[in-house]
Amino acid sequence: MNHKRMIKIAVDLVMTVLLIFLMTYERIGQSTHEWLGVAMFVCFIVHHLLNRKWIQHIFKGRYTIVRILQTVSVVSVLLTMLGSMVSGIILSQTVFSFLEIHGGSFWARNVHMVCAYGGYILMSMHFGVHWGMVLGIVKKYSQKQQKSTGYGLQLAALLLAGYGAYAFKKRDIGNYMLLKYHFVYFDFEEPLLLFLLDYIAVMGLFVFAGYYLFLFVKRCSRKMER
Repeated sequence: MNHKRMIKIAVDLVMTVLLIFLMTYERIGQSTHEWLGVAMFVCFIVHHLLNRKWIQHIFKGRYTIVRILQTVSVVSVLLTMLGSMVSGIILSQTVFSFLEIHGGSFWARNVHMVCAYGGYILMSMHFGVHWGMVLGIVKKYSQKQQKSTGYGLQLAALLLAGYGAYAFKKRDIGNYMLLKYHFVYFDFEEPLLLFLLDYIAVMGLFVFAGYYLFLFVKRCSRKMER
């Protein structure tokens, strides 16, 4: 594995961890939440700098169904990330308080909630779209596995996705995305680890969904090209 690929993977892993911890918000305190958001912004910039060749070719070449799906995935994540960052700056009480922004907190809070929860789902699906690359790297640098091991991993992924669906409902994520609630409710007596595990499971659900959606689209695209 070349040096640049290792850096890309490291940045993506850091972004994944930051994304999960950002969902804890008041559980870790607003100040910590804001600094994690700044770290996420820096990683976001680095990620796009490392992938600038893809960006430079976005208006070049032929767009297949697969490429359309990849582009929509990237643009959707970009929009939610920008929405989270701009609204987060407006709502900031620590990191960007020196800007002394007055007004706009109501709409900023709504935008922040929609972009935070919607972005979490979209970014998870974006991971899923590229999950095949991760599996390829794992297969390349690991010994050949038996079929029984492969089936075990598939079963584990299915169970994780199943629990992720339960956690998605349990945590009211859909309602927050649709702004049915305007404030996020946290159980401060619940161990933080359980909260994080639920959100990891939700991420697993949408990585699973994104991966198999991408496989389905690829197969359909191949049939159409024949």
